Amino acid sequence: MKSESLAGFELECMADFIGIRITRLLTERRRKVRVLLRKTSDQSALHGLPVEITYGDVLHPPSLSMAMQGCETVFYSVVDPRFWLTDQTPIFRNNVEGLVNAMDAALKAGVKRFIFTSTMGTLGLNPNGRVSEDIPFNWLDRAPPYIRARLEAETRLLSYCREKGLPGIALCVANTYGPQDYQPTPHNGGLWEVASGRTKVAIDVSQPTVDIRDVAMAALSAETQGRLGERYIIANEFVSNRTLFAMAAACGNQPPPKFIPYGVSYGIAWITERLMKLAGRKDFMISANAMFLSNVFREMDNTKARTELDWRPRPLAETVRDCIEWLADRERQGRAVHASGEKA
Repeated sequence: MKSESLAGFELECMADFIGIRITRLLTERRRKVRVLLRKTSDQSALHGLPVEITYGDVLHPPSLSMAMQGCETVFYSVVDPRFWLTDQTPIFRNNVEGLVNAMDAALKAGVKRFIFTSTMGTLGLNPNGRVSEDIPFNWLDRAPPYIRARLEAETRLLSYCREKGLPGIALCVANTYGPQDYQPTPHNGGLWEVASGRTKVAIDVSQPTVDIRDVAMAALSAETQGRLGERYIIANEFVSNRTLFAMAAACGNQPPPKFIPYGVSYGIAWITERLMKLAGRKDFMISANAMFLSNVFREMDNTKARTELDWRPRPLAETVRDCIEWLADRERQGRAVHASGEKA
């Protein structure tokens, strides 16, 4: 019997949030699932799920070939998001070379669908309106290495579809929020810091958002309804931090934070980055590039996904509420376990 799908992701990476959600949805639909992990991965998020685990690495082609044996669909959610690395070599190797290895393995294994989790960062900018899949990438001169690597990865995927017959589809995913985030990721972590009253000051920027559960729904819809060689914008509401954090603060019965203008924040990041470099510091997260990426994206046109994938994302308010409730419950459970240990 064939293993219907391989959910490929690595739990050290931020993509585990998407990969785990896809895995959960597959198991809820009683699909047979194999998950590719590194041996060093934390598997707590997979606890209790009826999945087959295989170990490997996208930079180790034999392990990819083994993992894909008998699979009909590959959901590829591996990404190295460490934009803050001073040495950007791993960014290209993991995001581009790793994908190429996986696509080669998929072609050899004869998979019927290869669903690739890409990013809204591969889309062109439109200063006069909403961004669509048809706008070519037009900001290479401003794109940091992380974006360049993701763009190269998606370009390679679409090229494999055209020239080698890879049955691939790319999902250009916005900033993800929602429950069951075990890390949590920086986006959800930021919401929780606001909801718990720990964040007093925030940056006045805006962003396209999407519920993690709706990303998983889009991935499974793309498997059966998506057109091969196409990319789909998976983004829902475009929202300012003022509105987003007001939702989170209300969920936690906290006052919303004060806001610093984007221009001021960018200047602080620019100065801090240069001071770090003068001090010989490496791998710092505060940088002009990071600040630029926090505010470069605008409203996304998801008409193609709605029309072709029958995609219906939920309201952002529901996403924020469910996220805060889940994180609050997880913190309460952690406190209970800690208190129980102290009594013992």
